[in-house]
Amino acid sequence: MLTRAFPPELVDEVIAECGRAEQRHRLLPARVVVYFVLAMCLFSGQGYEEVARLLTHGLERMGRWRGTWRVPTTAAIGRARLRLGPEPLKALFTRVCRPVATEETRGSWYRGWRLVAVDGTTFDLPDTEANAAFFGRPGVSRGQEKSAYPQARVAALVECGTHAVFAAEAGPLAVHETELAQRLFSSLTPGMLLLADRGFRGFDLWRAAAATGADLLWRVKNDAVLPVRTLLEDGSYLSEIVAARDKNRRADPIRVRVIEYTLGRDGSGTAYRLITTIHDPKAASAVSLAALYAQRWEIESTLDEIKTHQGGPRLVLRSQHPRGVEQEIFAFLLVHHALRDLMHQAARQSDQDPDRISFTRTLRIIRRHVTDQAAFSPLANGPGPGHGPA
Repeated sequence: MLTRAFPPELVDEVIAECGRAEQRHRLLPARVVVYFVLAMCLFSGQGYEEVARLLTHGLERMGRWRGTWRVPTTAAIGRARLRLGPEPLKALFTRVCRPVATEETRGSWYRGWRLVAVDGTTFDLPDTEANAAFFGRPGVSRGQEKSAYPQARVAALVECGTHAVFAAEAGPLAVHETELAQRLFSSLTPGMLLLADRGFRGFDLWRAAAATGADLLWRVKNDAVLPVRTLLEDGSYLSEIVAARDKNRRADPIRVRVIEYTLGRDGSGTAYRLITTIHDPKAASAVSLAALYAQRWEIESTLDEIKTHQGGPRLVLRSQHPRGVEQEIFAFLLVHHALRDLMHQAARQSDQDPDRISFTRTLRIIRRHVTDQAAFSPLANGPGPGHGPA
């Protein structure tokens, strides 16, 4: 799976682009380290040396390795990861990770719009001085007490129908997820419909997302000031939003359409207020948009797949240093995208919605497959007779 999703030629390209090509042969050349970090995030929970053994065992069984290779020590692998840094993994993510749905993919579209969502999450990190200083710790009470683990914040764009993460940013806890999200908007294109919850609020954020040409469907707080300008036939209405700094003068307004509804019975339901750039009810009715907003939960499921199923319960990343943390996060995202791309292909072949295919079962199958077959070639031309990798 690793070389199908991330061909060696492409890996070598990004290594060269990032200035990580070696001037001398090593036991762990940069290409091997890239594939190792990916395998590390496929076999989460296994130690460094065990991950290396799993991969080399498969190579030996397939006859791809003639001779023996000394499995590197944990310390050697750590040094190799530090030499590599996060840049090649980030560059590989940018080159490979795209929306994968075709026009025939079920559950990915509404009237020609590709459904995508934005959200944020955090990853627990090893409690090292370097990680704590760079990323920070979340508070656990109103006092000064801090949690046991430093945390990294991540924001991501996800294709709702396939769960493919196609843009991501990582940073310290002090950087709000809306700031990270704004860095993702260059990956939005016309024809997308971006879903977001109440955490992604703000006039400037909305304007930046809308400027990409994508359409937006965001939930807002129930106390947001949204004056009725034009009542529409489906019960929605046109309104205006302004920057908080201009709320009294209501200067420089942006026109939005508002959909209001309640989910639940007997007056105890949850009230929702959505705003959208789709102003014409004939293009998308209020009822349809309310139903579509439920698709935003697909990004919650996606992040759970990465953190709980791929990473394992109570995931704490391995990396002791901030650059390793960023490298590891993007490796997790790359492996998840490869799995989801594979699931999408299987769904297309069987004419299914990708949601009908189990992520957990796919992960188990791929883990078995990688240990039974050669996952990658460590050298550009493969090792010769009697030689391990240099």
